[in-house]
Amino acid sequence: MVRINNYFVHLFIIALLAVGISAQAGNTLCAEADVSNDSLPQSEVEKIVLTPEEIVVQGEMEQQEAGTEGESASLSHLSLSVPDDEKTSSESYQPHRGMDWRMFKSVTNPATKSYTFWQDQTWVGIPVFFAGLIAKGEKEAFRQNYKNPNTKIRLIKYNFHSEIDNYTQYVPLALTIGLHLGGVEGRSDWPRFWASSAMSAAIMAGLVNGIKYTASEMRPDGSTRNSWPSGHTATAFMAATILHKEYGLTRSPWYSVGAYTLATATGVMRVLNNRHWISDVLSGAGIGILSVELGYGICDLLFKGRGLLRNDLNFYPDLRANPSFFSISMGIGLGNRNLTLPGIEYNFPKELVEDQSESVSPPLELKFRMATAVGAEAAYFFNPYVGVGGRLRVKSTPINGWSAFAMSDHADLKEFLSDPSMANTIQNIQLTIESDHITEFAGDAGVYFSLPLSSRFALGSKLLVGRSIMDDIDVNAAYDGQQLQFNIDGLDDPNAQMFTPTGAMVSSKWDYINVSASNSMKFGTGISLTYAHRNSFSWRVFCDYDFSRKTFKAEYNPMKFLKDLSPDMADLLNTLGVDVTQSFTSSMRKSLHQWVLGGALCVSF
Repeated sequence: MVRINNYFVHLFIIALLAVGISAQAGNTLCAEADVSNDSLPQSEVEKIVLTPEEIVVQGEMEQQEAGTEGESASLSHLSLSVPDDEKTSSESYQPHRGMDWRMFKSVTNPATKSYTFWQDQTWVGIPVFFAGLIAKGEKEAFRQNYKNPNTKIRLIKYNFHSEIDNYTQYVPLALTIGLHLGGVEGRSDWPRFWASSAMSAAIMAGLVNGIKYTASEMRPDGSTRNSWPSGHTATAFMAATILHKEYGLTRSPWYSVGAYTLATATGVMRVLNNRHWISDVLSGAGIGILSVELGYGICDLLFKGRGLLRNDLNFYPDLRANPSFFSISMGIGLGNRNLTLPGIEYNFPKELVEDQSESVSPPLELKFRMATAVGAEAAYFFNPYVGVGGRLRVKSTPINGWSAFAMSDHADLKEFLSDPSMANTIQNIQLTIESDHITEFAGDAGVYFSLPLSSRFALGSKLLVGRSIMDDIDVNAAYDGQQLQFNIDGLDDPNAQMFTPTGAMVSSKWDYINVSASNSMKFGTGISLTYAHRNSFSWRVFCDYDFSRKTFKAEYNPMKFLKDLSPDMADLLNTLGVDVTQSFTSSMRKSLHQWVLGGALCVSF
């Protein structure tokens, strides 16, 4: 309870910070409204403030009665009529100016049209939720072989940690409250806004917790079994969708773009913090969006037309006029299916290995499975055809047999240390698979193209250039036991003991094998088909192609522990030209041709 209260304290502080900005924005908007209203005669103002369904263009009727053709009535000849009772109500409504502390006072703009339950439902959250469910079924693409007890389960190796996602999840909602306090009219008045937000939060909390404690999915850090779906991400997308409905649809789509960008960043942070799988984040996003649509729809039934201040600017997005977008996507990766690295040359001296052919290992062959890719992409168009934008994408490719390879080497290492003279000196030998998939992080920017086919459909393409960063795949080793003194006579005399325990305890950890790829430039293109759904949401299917050229390197060090286990033996090998602390390596340069087929949810603007 203390933690929950702290969250609301943080939310309140953020809301107060947003008040200053939003108050100034509200005053500016009101000032602009004053200028526009003052520039019109009072009679014209009275004619404009009407409900849309009751507007009658009498200028056109007069034109038809006069029998004129090919001419348009001017504004001076245009008269709009409305029933006297509603006209009086419309004239009496004035937008609030300045700070708005009327948190429990109901205010209605009679010029607005009430919403039905179905008008608030886009159902886009359902496919996003099921995308997470599909990713959950393909979790091997984003985690190691967790059936192996010596496997760590992380999407990335490096220990990233930040608590900022504990706060960013609430920022869109805090901004919505701040805009309301600043006097910037949104869709709802205070009572209707509180009711819609509370209903949305209740639905979201019920769905998230109901699924969490039924599915009992282990978190990637192994802490608890309540991973799927992500509650932080659901909260973030719930808050973003509230801002989208209150201000993104009624004032400017930039509110929606900023809100969903921040919500996506929150989900990414949950993955980087190793608290959630990508499947958890996708399903959480779907629940967050769906909860708000249901919450607002229920309040439409309860409030009807009461408490509405503004209607949506554009119910259906027009891709001919608004091709700009922000999207979150998921797809499958195709392309290079294997990577064969040359055999590793051990460079053992002839004094140790007479047959030098044994100094070269067999080629290291990596066989890739189908990759899974998730990303965020955005573009701003200067006209209906050309724009600029960028893309961030994470793609994870599992490697077949990597876990089995590591376990085989584990057995070889134990056999190497099974000399009778080492009996009772080894307490622990362990190989830990740090990662068994290649994870690529890529950022691109470039030119985007759109070809509108109609108001609802558009073809798209792009030309991108960017940077590709790949995470290593590796196996770490650990040894605990007694330090040994090496007896050189044991090499020639089978009756002599090769090692003698010293009684000193040693512990050694080292990189056993590592496969890495160089960072590189990448070039990309692709084609897409976009369908404008409703409420600024669009769906997109796409096929992307990326090309890059990388240098892959394998580093193998099976003997580094000898420096701690037996310093005498390590010194002898060093005099013979073998440095046990140095890794044996092989490398090759390879061109990568990668395809991603997938779908995306877009916010069009």
